[in-house]
Amino acid sequence: MENKRIITVFGATGAQGGGLVRAILADKNSGFKVRAVTRNTNSEKAKALEQLGAEVVAADIDDVASIKKTLEGAYGAYFVTFFWEHYSAEKEQQEVVNFVNAAKDSNLQHIIWSTLEDTRNWVPLDDDRMPTLQGKYKVPHFDGKGASDVVFKEAGLPVTFLRTSFYWDNFIHFGMEPKKAEDGNYYITFPMDDKKLSGMAAEDIGKCAYGIFKKGTETLGKTIGIVGEQLNGKDMAAKLSKALGINVMYNNITPELFRSFGFPGADDLGNMFQFKRDFNEDFNGIRNVEYSKELNPELQSFDKWLSLNSSKIPIG
Repeated sequence: MENKRIITVFGATGAQGGGLVRAILADKNSGFKVRAVTRNTNSEKAKALEQLGAEVVAADIDDVASIKKTLEGAYGAYFVTFFWEHYSAEKEQQEVVNFVNAAKDSNLQHIIWSTLEDTRNWVPLDDDRMPTLQGKYKVPHFDGKGASDVVFKEAGLPVTFLRTSFYWDNFIHFGMEPKKAEDGNYYITFPMDDKKLSGMAAEDIGKCAYGIFKKGTETLGKTIGIVGEQLNGKDMAAKLSKALGINVMYNNITPELFRSFGFPGADDLGNMFQFKRDFNEDFNGIRNVEYSKELNPELQSFDKWLSLNSSKIPIG
């Protein structure tokens, strides 16, 4: 154990970080050990990670000194932010500055930064095809992360930029499950026309990240997009129908209608789907199933994920 290198994992009780923690701990031949970072070390999720063998430590990503402490003696770190806790791209960017300032004073040899596209590189703020949000973003939960990539680059840190995909787990936890309509059918609803949506199991993000750490320095400075499968709405509906034993159909709507739904973040997500639809080749092109499988040989297809998780999807 003494020879194992420490990976400090932020968001350790969340979907991405938790997947990475469990991937490392499940590998009995791993050259790494885990320092799992959470705000509350007494939570059930934190205790569960401790029982699996993780070193669980507390830190506040608003406090550079507490971040620094978690990086002491570490070989690598997984940095992730969670927009949906506060809906503020500004706050997310400050969290990245805090990560970078703490990492500058460490001896980290490999950082993975969980990021996304800055959509303003495709849709400038003066482009009225989609509304500008929060004053200076098109897709805030993308743009804040994408704009922060340069902060890592300018600091000269050893970083791999990891671009993730739509979580299929959103069908369980995020209110995107099939909804029953008056005609008796169930519908999944998003504005993608017939374009393919890059998706994956949330836990596979962490497993792919582990694969990147195992590859070592060859991924430094690179942007790596990961995905489990790329499917259009009709294909997803057909697979959901089979797995759930109900008739699920794809309800393709306009981005404008999606933005009008009024739930927190509806305008952000409406813009996100529009971006993925309108720049489908760019978005899907950087997310490679075969390379994701190389990083994570256990990578799940949508059918595989459904076979393990369909019973958790709320339908009624």
